[in-house]
Amino acid sequence: MPQKRRSQSWTELKQAGNECFRAGQYGEAVTHYSQSILQLEKSGQKKKEDLAILYSNRAASYLKDGNCNECIKDCTESLELVPFGFKALLRRASAYEALERYRQAYVDYKTVLQIDCNIPAAHDGVNRMTKALTDIDGPSWREKLPPIPTVPMSVKESLAQATNSASNSQQNGVIDNKKKAPGPEAVKKAKTLKEEGNAFVKKGEHKKAVEKYTQSLSQDPTEVTTYTNRALCYLSLKMYKEAISDCDEALLLDSANIKGFYRRAQAYKELKNKKSCIEDLNNVLKIEPNNAAAQKLLHEVQKMK
Repeated sequence: MPQKRRSQSWTELKQAGNECFRAGQYGEAVTHYSQSILQLEKSGQKKKEDLAILYSNRAASYLKDGNCNECIKDCTESLELVPFGFKALLRRASAYEALERYRQAYVDYKTVLQIDCNIPAAHDGVNRMTKALTDIDGPSWREKLPPIPTVPMSVKESLAQATNSASNSQQNGVIDNKKKAPGPEAVKKAKTLKEEGNAFVKKGEHKKAVEKYTQSLSQDPTEVTTYTNRALCYLSLKMYKEAISDCDEALLLDSANIKGFYRRAQAYKELKNKKSCIEDLNNVLKIEPNNAAAQKLLHEVQKMK
């Protein structure tokens, strides 16, 4: 008799979801995360933190797939389990913004900044929402905002510790915004290594360039252009998932980085992920409407079946 296939544990299903997310297969990621949530809830284990991460991860997949309403539901579920989770707040803010619910987006972005005032995506979000709300409501726009929750000091401290100690296995490939600022010597060394990488790129020696950029990032993980430069090398080496990962890093450090969006779009095109490719190219054209390279690639991708 054939052996009965062993059902996957919630952790295995979560890992499968993480892998699909990193590959840009967001619909499949949603399926795996949904199964993982079901398994964990059925197990009777009261693991609020794990469930919160699963809901937040599924929300990220929904957001990437353009399903903003489901993203908001999952982020809210995650925040009920673990209040003031900054990833869930950022994802919900992005979904609110996409749905033009600017007041709610502003509140979430401002709440994130109470938790950590050094998150570029939250600063950029607040600036965008301030402009949008001023255009809509005029100078008195603040009077129409929902209340902004006050984040307790105890929550800030515990979240800071949790974020610093969180392992990559707890996340789904969406890399944390928080990078430790390097010292002057490390910055100097990183710059030298980056310049050596640039020299290899000019010679077309992309593997050697990747090594130098990797060494540079080990000294200074906050330098955006090193990620986009390494992404360019990965594209040349046909390592498309690695290119996407580096562009994700760059965009978390600088949410309006043209090269991050464009090179990620190039990688998505090679992986036949038309929807995500178009989304990234549209982001480029929002920032630079006359970007000829993005216009050309968008025209090509729109013809893809």
